[in-house]
Parts: sequence; structure tokens; C-alpha cells
Amino acid sequence: MSLFREIPPTAGLPISLRDLIPIFNSRGQKELEEDFKKYLKVPYAQITYSGTAAFYIILQTLKKISSKKTVIIPSFICPLVPLAITRAGLKILVCDIEKDSFNFQKKDLNELCLKNNDILCIVALHLGGIPVDFESISKIAKEKEIFIVEDCAQSLGATYQDKLTGSLGDFAFFSLCRGKGLTIYEGGVITGKAEFAGLIQETSRQIINNDPLSETLKILELFGYALFYRPLLFWFVFRLPQIFWEIQGKTERAFIEYFSSDFPLHKVSKIRKNIGHRKFNCLNREITKQRDKANYYINKLKETPGIKIIAESAQGCSNYPYLTLIFDSPSKRNQALNIFRNSGFGVSIIYLAAITDYNYLKDISSAKDSCNARYLAQRHITLSTSTFLKIRDLDTIIDKIRQI
Repeated sequence: MSLFREIPPTAGLPISLRDLIPIFNSRGQKELEEDFKKYLKVPYAQITYSGTAAFYIILQTLKKISSKKTVIIPSFICPLVPLAITRAGLKILVCDIEKDSFNFQKKDLNELCLKNNDILCIVALHLGGIPVDFESISKIAKEKEIFIVEDCAQSLGATYQDKLTGSLGDFAFFSLCRGKGLTIYEGGVITGKAEFAGLIQETSRQIINNDPLSETLKILELFGYALFYRPLLFWFVFRLPQIFWEIQGKTERAFIEYFSSDFPLHKVSKIRKNIGHRKFNCLNREITKQRDKANYYINKLKETPGIKIIAESAQGCSNYPYLTLIFDSPSKRNQALNIFRNSGFGVSIIYLAAITDYNYLKDISSAKDSCNARYLAQRHITLSTSTFLKIRDLDTIIDKIRQI
């Protein structure tokens, strides 16, 4: 690895400057929505400013359907999720995950739903592209007439029982943010059942506004993404700012996990939608590459003592934007992070902590113990499946992990 070569920690689709040349030749406003509808086989899709904005619009729509006020989320999830729930004026209940997977603890989830008649929805998170055990969530939700909202921010292209994530629940949202697979630099998608389409559109009209200045900035940032999202320049926009925040002692900012509830709710321009539409046909090809890299890691590391791999189940097929490993002790995990810290191989973590352990979220998340999420946060690393990684890079990563 050269001094400044840096591999992205997640498998985002690269955008070339050539892809941006015909951006003003869009044939229509709704092409990207149609791409999602056809791909996911869903009746409704809408492009939003971000995945968080998509989730917020879903919550505001649900408030028109039901008077219930409580949302159940897993204990290991992006901090933007509870921030969106709070902004929507709803309450949060945290349910812990299983010790060595991203699934809810079934017993805890069942108890929360049975003891509380105010549950509006359950957020079914397909973290790391690993489809959640949707069947168990669905069974609980049907018994109590609770809505299911799929968090597909990292799972575009993953399947559960041969159905694509985003087509399983009552509603779903995706992220089109930089580094999240298909991207328009910052963007999101809402999908939902046909009976809710009109309400989603009505809610969107009430909430979403025009901001030409912000949208122009996003178009310019797309050009920056096309230029810098490559190994020889990515260090300057990712690792260098990370080093700056680490020196300041602001770890949450270094790992881009400090957010505000004041997230934008602007319309997405036809220009950016057109870029997403033009790149959509690359999606399955890139997912195949990601799966190949993940399976290479799995086959080489599955017998390594002291490591567990969070992989797809027999019911699911992951898109593997990264692969998650769990070490048997925090010290070994920390050793791994230290070894890879300045290696440029894209080894990273998902989240710093259980959602109940972020200081700036203390006032909005429940105090319920999240011991399994805390266990995972302290012991896991992620291995990138970026298109920029070569087999020799994978072998080097694997060798270093085996040495630990």
C-alpha cells in the first residue's frame, strides 16, 4: 500500500466523471423511482433527500394512520434513527439484539410488544446487508397489529426467502448516501404498500420543500465524489478528517456518528435522480463482486480460533457491503484496529456503541440495558468488500487477522 492509498470501508459504487457528462439530458422525473419499483417489485417508490428523511416521512405518515406513539428499534443501529423518531414526536423503545447476530432477541421483542399497547411500529434493520429474521418479527407484529418499517440503508439487493429487502414490510427506506452502494451523494428511497401510497405523497407534499442552493451544492459534491472516491485520493476526504477529529478527542465525529435532529427535508433534483438512474444497471454486477469478496474472507477465516463471522442465514442472501467479524475479547479487537488503523485497507467498525450508550442521545433513548449490543460494539470489526480491493489485499488482511 502506498502512503495515501485508502480503501473505502464500505462498498459504494464509484461514479466516473464520464457518468456526469450527460446529467442534464434526463428523460423524465420518475425514472429512478421506476427503477426501484421494478427491481424490488413494489407498487410504490419515492426518492428523498436522505434515508433519514425517508424514515421521517414514513413516521409522519404512520401518525395519520394510528394514534399509537412508540417505535421499537434494535440496540445496535445508526444514531439518526432515534433522532428521526424524536423529531417526529414519537417515543422510543430499545430492544436488545442477539449476542452474535444483528437479530432482535425474540423473547425481549415479544415481551415489549405484549406489555405495551402503544407500539406503532417495529424497525426491522437489515444491518450490514444481512437480512433480519423477518418471519419472527412479522409474527409478533401481526398478533398486535403493529406496523413493520424496514431499515434497508445498507441492504439494497439483499434477499430474505427469495424476496428483496424493502418489499417485506409495510414500509421501507433505503439510503443513497455516498459509500452506500448506489449513490446520488446524499439521498434516500421510500417504498410502501399500495394502500399507503396516497398518504405518503400527501405527507411528502406537506413536509418537503425546495432548496435550490442546497441541491446545487449536492450536484457539485457529486463531482467531488467522482474525483475523490478512488484509493489514491480517498485518504484526503476520509482518513485525513478522521485523524483531525481523533487528535481533538472527538471519536463520534471521527467515525461520522455525531448527528443532529435538524436534518434537511429538501426535494431531489431531476439531475441527481438521472445519475442514479444511469448507474442502476451496475447494481447487480457490483453486488456479485461484493459477495465474492465476502465469501473469500469467510472461507479463509471460518476456522480461525477466537473469531465469529456474522454471515447470511439459510433464509437470506446478503449484498455484503462489508463483512463483520467478532473477536472473543475487546483487547484482540482493539489490537486489530491498531494494526489496521493506518493501513489503508478499509478495515473499520459499524457503530461505536450500543444506541443507549451515546452521550448525546441519553435524553431520547430508553435506559434499557443493551448488553449484547455493547458486547458487539466492543468486539467487532468490519472488512471492506470495496470494488477497489484486489485479491492480494484480501490475503494481506486475512494474514494479519490470523496473526492476532
